[in-house]
Amino acid sequence: MNILILIATILVPPLGVALKHGLGGTFLINLILTLIFFVPGLIHGIYVNFVR
Repeated sequence: MNILILIATILVPPLGVALKHGLGGTFLINLILTLIFFVPGLIHGIYVNFVR
């Protein structure tokens, strides 16, 4: 399951966050970061899913 979340996070960061944490505050923060620019959303998604 972790490999699927990693692939989803790299391709579409909000999807990866939603798969692991649901549609809550973390998802909204990641969605906003991704809409502003892709790289901050990607970094946040990887951090939230695999470091925290």
